[in-house]
Amino acid sequence: LLSLSCSVSLLPYLLGLLTAVVGAGIGGSAVAHFLQQHFGPRVQIDVYEKGTVGGRLATISVNKQHYESGAASFHSLSLHMQDFVKLLGLRHRREVVGRSAIFGGEHFVLEETDWYLLNLFRLWWHYGISFLRLQMWVEEVMEKFMRIYKYQAHGYAFSGVEELLYSLGESTFVNMTQHSVAESLLQVGVTQRFIDDVVSAVLRASYGQSAAMPAFAGAMSLAGAQGSLWSVEGGNKLVCSGLLKLTKANVIHATVTSVTLHSTEGKALYQVAYENEVGNSSDFYDIVVIATPLHLDNSSSNLTFAGFHPPIDDLQGSFQPTVVSLVHGYLNSSYFGFPDPKLFPFANILTTDFPSFFCTLDNMCPVNISASFRRKQPQEAAVWRVQSPKPLFRTQLKTLFRSYYSVQTAEWQAHPLYGSRPTLPRFALHDQLFYLNALEWAASSVEVMAVAAKNVALLAYNRWYQDLDKIDQKDLMHKVKTEL
Repeated sequence: LLSLSCSVSLLPYLLGLLTAVVGAGIGGSAVAHFLQQHFGPRVQIDVYEKGTVGGRLATISVNKQHYESGAASFHSLSLHMQDFVKLLGLRHRREVVGRSAIFGGEHFVLEETDWYLLNLFRLWWHYGISFLRLQMWVEEVMEKFMRIYKYQAHGYAFSGVEELLYSLGESTFVNMTQHSVAESLLQVGVTQRFIDDVVSAVLRASYGQSAAMPAFAGAMSLAGAQGSLWSVEGGNKLVCSGLLKLTKANVIHATVTSVTLHSTEGKALYQVAYENEVGNSSDFYDIVVIATPLHLDNSSSNLTFAGFHPPIDDLQGSFQPTVVSLVHGYLNSSYFGFPDPKLFPFANILTTDFPSFFCTLDNMCPVNISASFRRKQPQEAAVWRVQSPKPLFRTQLKTLFRSYYSVQTAEWQAHPLYGSRPTLPRFALHDQLFYLNALEWAASSVEVMAVAAKNVALLAYNRWYQDLDKIDQKDLMHKVKTEL
């Protein structure tokens, strides 16, 4: 009997465990890596990607240099991303400092200086201790969220987003997905003026949304604004291609059209149908991970599920469109109240709700920065990244720039439109069918996708070996301490 149970547990290693991942962004690339980490070298992974590897990590070439057109930087506490960079032998890009300001449509409502103490004094002078109350609120949320790394290190996983949030912050975290940032901050004594001027500007920069968005996603975004940021030398998308290469995943450039459930000897088997320029085809898998958003206005939502009882129908909610325009030209500093461009001191401009036609404006550095590189002076032609909710009209470009050589755009379904979905989705759609991007409906960032990838890999592993004590456990802080 013992030898029989051993041979059954070794079956995936002997026969190969066939796994399909739909999407080769950071979520799909990371889950391929984590699945191999847990199941071992015998796992065979096919990664389906209809576009380019990297997903929302992407670059655009301007004047023979490459610039980030997707997620531009990561927080210092992005532990999974830090691990990936070390594992792949990549390097952090050299930071070229630049000052930031918040523009209110007619004038700057807040300007950063080169002196830390003066910045603190200005915040206090304008907003009292609101900035300290905000910091304490964000730090409390982040301290609890960081527990996820300890849980994952001990092999614990969650089958739904609500279960994951409850394990970290109990009902407080779950309630934060149902109440707005503004409501939560007002309760802890942050003033409405600080929310309108500063908090809204940060949320527009990261999510393209207002302080009416849920408090949990807002807190994660505001944490990113407070910490030190970093990015990858050569482009952030190198993390995705590097992980897939390391995993030796088979990347199939095709659009997945359906996942159909079959059963063989009491075990679920999933048929993944796909189409590419060659035609239509399909393959069978033991495990399938959907690592692309399923929502009402996404073309990948053409993906259908068949043979499941009850049926899988998780197409709820919409995504927030974001347009990134890389403009090579001369900034119109007069629009921001600086008639002499030589005197314009800012490299990063955030906006309040007015003007509404753009969210941020950044003087960009290329993904490869030489030791002699310096940021362009304001009177020189530079590459500026404009983030806006819609494509910019020519008149709007002329408002921001005196003249320009080129404009290149990338349009993203960047983040969930929070409030457009009534419930939090689940990671587990069926026995070994998982929806990685479910966690985006709590908060959306590159690191959050990496956390979701680790959770899904652990969930698949624990379910495969029926280690149910490692799934959806309550009071994990106590369990982890006793294990230590």
